[in-house]
Amino acid sequence: MTSGPRVVRRVSAWNLPNALTGLRLALVPVFAWLLLHGSGDSPQWRWPAAATFAMAVFTDRLDGDIARRRGLVTDVGKIADPIADKALIGTALVGLSLLGELPWWVTLVILVREIGITVMRFVVIRHGIMPAGRGGKAKTAAQALALLLYLAPLPSSVDPVRVAVLALAVALTLVTGADYVVQAARLRAAGKRAERARETPPASTSMAAPDSCPPDTDHAEAS
Repeated sequence: MTSGPRVVRRVSAWNLPNALTGLRLALVPVFAWLLLHGSGDSPQWRWPAAATFAMAVFTDRLDGDIARRRGLVTDVGKIADPIADKALIGTALVGLSLLGELPWWVTLVILVREIGITVMRFVVIRHGIMPAGRGGKAKTAAQALALLLYLAPLPSSVDPVRVAVLALAVALTLVTGADYVVQAARLRAAGKRAERARETPPASTSMAAPDSCPPDTDHAEAS
């Protein structure tokens, strides 16, 4: 018995994961205002800034889990989610550097890597998807924890921990960035090979017919 045509369920972009991504984007300017309010070093503003950052990071983890568990992954989410992530992390990095609490070279290294990998993902997306591996997830967690430690007005005794976590985050940023570049190169090469294979006409498997013999005139006349 033949089965009927398979029905493909269309997922609406108006769903909970995308709403959480939108919330994260909306929290970015609120976070920036709290962080840079006044001189930027007042605990009464830094604690709310740190809390807002932590809440935005939590929505990043939450929207991805919900989208995968409920089958709510959409093209809108694939585009908006990394934009929201980079906006949040970038705002924290630039804000802390403006306040003189984070070296500018750290901010530049992380931002160049994050923006570069995001652009590269879009460039090679026609050849395939580069999934986030364990290294990428560990990098994201290390960056978030390091920034949270710098955002919170903690005592100076925590400074060695801050520096250690930040060093780990920078190391993971560079290592995973190099790994993604290798993945992208392999994916692009495989895509090019597949394109050439599709464009090359298949070789004919049929044998060429032998040259036809001259007609047998005797039989032709007899018939």
